Amino acid sequence: AKVITSTSTQFASTTYALDSTFLLFSAYLVFSMQVGFAMLCAGSVRAKNTMNIMLTNVLDAAAGALFYYLFGFALAFGSPSNPFIGRRFFALESFPNSDVDFPYFLYQWSFAIAAAGITSGSIAERTQFVAYLIYSSFLTGFVYPVVSHWFWSEDGWASAGNTHPLFGSGVIDFAGSGVVHMVGGIAGFWGAFIEGPRIGRFDHEGRSVALRGHSASLVVLGTFLLWVGWYGFNPGSFTKILVTYDGSQAYYGQWSAVGRTAVTTTLAGCTAALTTLFGSRILSGHWNITDVCNGLLGGFAAITSGCAVVEPWAAIICGFVAAGVLMGSNNLAERYKYDDPLEAAQLHGGCGAWGVLFTVLFASKKYVDEVYPVSGKAGRPYGLFMGGGGRLLAAHVVQILSIIGWVSFTMGPLFLVLHKLKLLRISPVDEMDGMDLTRHGGFAYAYNDEGDSNQRVGIQLRKIDGYGSTS
Repeated sequence: AKVITSTSTQFASTTYALDSTFLLFSAYLVFSMQVGFAMLCAGSVRAKNTMNIMLTNVLDAAAGALFYYLFGFALAFGSPSNPFIGRRFFALESFPNSDVDFPYFLYQWSFAIAAAGITSGSIAERTQFVAYLIYSSFLTGFVYPVVSHWFWSEDGWASAGNTHPLFGSGVIDFAGSGVVHMVGGIAGFWGAFIEGPRIGRFDHEGRSVALRGHSASLVVLGTFLLWVGWYGFNPGSFTKILVTYDGSQAYYGQWSAVGRTAVTTTLAGCTAALTTLFGSRILSGHWNITDVCNGLLGGFAAITSGCAVVEPWAAIICGFVAAGVLMGSNNLAERYKYDDPLEAAQLHGGCGAWGVLFTVLFASKKYVDEVYPVSGKAGRPYGLFMGGGGRLLAAHVVQILSIIGWVSFTMGPLFLVLHKLKLLRISPVDEMDGMDLTRHGGFAYAYNDEGDSNQRVGIQLRKIDGYGSTS
């Protein structure tokens, strides 16, 4: 009997170890997206603001870690709690236990700082540094955790894990098109809207003037790093890999679902990239690498919600429509003189909302039952186009409206108060000279002049556009 008990314990420990290793590796991949955000943001702004935007990305992670540790994780996953907000594990007290362990905290923290990183792109090149610290701490410590509690905690009022799910379904937002991308995008929208456009973004007649980023190379590097990180973001959201599915072949289990999720993620992003490539060519007459990169990321943001519960062919549809949503959102932004240097609100907010609706249409019954099993019941609703009825649609419409309302109610007033206190936007002089020089002690690109070893010379790189002019 002792041998049997010892063997059983050993198997259980091995299962925990494998699942924890899978989750930790996924957390490291998601955290690597911060490098991608930093490079993407740096390449998308003008050289005179490079150091500023990279520093904000570093502090998103640093400040986010402390505030998520103190408050965020508890408000998101502190069970048992109420349907609105968590109330245990503040500063990781009474942690770990049989339900949650440290790898899970690290993984969820990496998601929280991703939401903050999205917002920083929307308000780049014109925002005071203190405003970054305030909004980032508030977003990761309170606003985002409440949303993730609603839709991902078992106690959340709209969670698919709730014993009495919304409309008998709950929300299927597997990796966060709504929870992460819409939250970051809507927060960024309010910041950029309240600040107003950058100086020179629109001329005196209201016509759009392109303020191009200074390095396409950094944009591409950042995009590829985000691509790699998304393989932790979406497949890693299973949190466990060593799970068998009842009635399946021995070779088929949750490890297969993890692989399928990586495939759907890839197909959606690649389809969106190609669609944006040709769409941009038709609209502008150019093969634009920046547009292609943003299109790719828009496809990833859209598939994030349904990546685990749709067939690969459906992911292609998701990416195709996401590209259209992004290009349409950008046209609307220009028409209404809205300035977002990284298209973050359009990309993450618009494509994220499409991803939430896409899941409603194409979620497969087989995959929904596997990924979101319901004990002793007939199974939960699935995609409308797959014959699953309209209850999932109702739940997801509620999700979109509740996220827009919550983030607008919290982040909008925060940015407005910062604006009234003159803590949000930098002065016109600082904006024209560049924050690297006026706020950070010098330009990001510098060299030592060998002709004078005692002199440190800062160089602001001048970019050359496709017509040979400089700016």
